[in-house]
Amino acid sequence: MNTQSNAIPVSFDSPKAAPAVLSQPHPFYWSVRRELWEYRFLYTAPLIVAGTFLFGFLISLGHLPARVRAAAALAPEQQRAALVAPYEIMGGVMMFTAILVSMFYCLDALYGERRDRSIIFWKSLPVSDLTTVLAKMSFPLVIVPVIASAVGAVLQLMMMLLSSVVLTASGLSVAALWSELPWFRMSLLLLYHILTAHALWPAPVYGWMLVVSGWARRATFLWASLPVLAIAGVEAIAFRTSHFLTFIGGRLIGYAPVNMNEGNVFPTNPMAHMDPGSFLSSPGLWGGLLVTAGFVAIAVRLRRRQGPI
Repeated sequence: MNTQSNAIPVSFDSPKAAPAVLSQPHPFYWSVRRELWEYRFLYTAPLIVAGTFLFGFLISLGHLPARVRAAAALAPEQQRAALVAPYEIMGGVMMFTAILVSMFYCLDALYGERRDRSIIFWKSLPVSDLTTVLAKMSFPLVIVPVIASAVGAVLQLMMMLLSSVVLTASGLSVAALWSELPWFRMSLLLLYHILTAHALWPAPVYGWMLVVSGWARRATFLWASLPVLAIAGVEAIAFRTSHFLTFIGGRLIGYAPVNMNEGNVFPTNPMAHMDPGSFLSSPGLWGGLLVTAGFVAIAVRLRRRQGPI
């Protein structure tokens, strides 16, 4: 006995569903995302430093009302110095953090993928060596400074809000705090200073570290430091000078011509100001960027030729 099927007949003449159109992923964007996935210390290190500094600042808040009352009898310049000291220290800490994070990243950026042999997989993807190296170089020049500046700006705001709560609870005015420390201006100056003095100015040093990362088989920090120390040693013995070491140190720690009025580089200083015209017209900046471009080209060739360790 035949049973009637309840299945709905399929018509082969029915129109087929159009396939979904997927957007083409941008290789540079995903290369940057890859670095953020692999090197989480790029953003966790500034957050940990900020959290540690905030903890110390919370402990010091108990003495803030007494310091403000004691500063009332001082000259206006001394009063201001007493208020802005923690914010200046915080700015210096975030600048130093950005330098350390960029250094350690550059020394491992190309070496790490060769050490764990993941370079075999990454080279199988349709991403050029130039795109990969440029994405890696964008971290010390742009991304790390932006992360450090953003964390510093949020930390500044939290410090000011907490200080306002403590001063208000003690019956003191917070007008002087907010007038002496305009938060938005401080945030812009911090971003400007880290981008110029601690990213673009030391770019050749970061480029050199990227080259060493693509060439060395081990001990990247040692190989990056030895040529500098050797040249400095020869200069010291032959000429009794230290110009080369001073030059490299100035490049690394950010002795940039930012024109912040005789070294008043901290964003809390009322004399500090942004002068991008003077900075962008500096021959030292463009000479350093030219050297950086050469190092990037060498790093691209090294990544193309070097295999896993």
